[in-house]
Amino acid sequence: MAIPEFEDISLTREGHRARIEIQRPPHNFFDFALIRQIADALEALDEDPECRAIVLAAQGKSFCAGANFGADGRNTPGAPQGAQTPSHSSDSSRENATQILYREAVRLFRCHKPVIGAIQGPAIGGGLGLALACDFRVGSPEARFSANFVKLGFHPGFGLSITLPALVGQQNANLMFLTGRRVKGEEALAMGLIDELVPAEQLQDAANRLADEIAENAPLALLSIRATMRSGLADSIAQMTDHELSEQQRLRATEDYQEGVRAVAERRPGNFKGR
Repeated sequence: MAIPEFEDISLTREGHRARIEIQRPPHNFFDFALIRQIADALEALDEDPECRAIVLAAQGKSFCAGANFGADGRNTPGAPQGAQTPSHSSDSSRENATQILYREAVRLFRCHKPVIGAIQGPAIGGGLGLALACDFRVGSPEARFSANFVKLGFHPGFGLSITLPALVGQQNANLMFLTGRRVKGEEALAMGLIDELVPAEQLQDAANRLADEIAENAPLALLSIRATMRSGLADSIAQMTDHELSEQQRLRATEDYQEGVRAVAERRPGNFKGR
């Protein structure tokens, strides 16, 4: 297979293992263009019969510190982690941008082949949603996981309303959603957010080993079993993101959302008024 080239990610393959690396360091904020590139790469690998497992990794300090719909969707200085950056665009244009983003996000869940996330640092807000689109996650002690939407006066998105409770259980998901707290490596391992915890210098090798352990098996059986285990997931994510978007749009119009974005950017507790 000819390896396609992308603007913000790299795609390589070694044997039966492929690697997608996000290249927007240091924090790898995403917009719909980045998610589209990852989805395009996954679809290309679905068509490659030699690829049997995929590692999703990222350059820089963070795995993905959230969404940024600023001027160019990249690392805007001072941008809040895990929230859309406020701009002068209208509510309708922001809603449309999020709709496009969620359409691309659903494509991630339609990938046919197992994906292992190599989580070297924070996975915050929508970045947590990206991490949970993977089948497995290998993390280092520097990894941090947070569904910090409530601190922004916002509703979770990226299908997290489904993926987080499915992974860690309803009670742990409630705890993360309603506190917005950051979960560190050891707690993440105990909770089930990550499947393996290794020192940072061993992270990529550990993710590769897990991918290779999967890839050494019968490829048709791999596809069949994974399809069974994830049956209906992408369709459920598509339906849930419609609901998440509706709630996000409603809450985006509140004073609390504006205060939450300021508070997170200024690294202080929000002074919320319930309006």
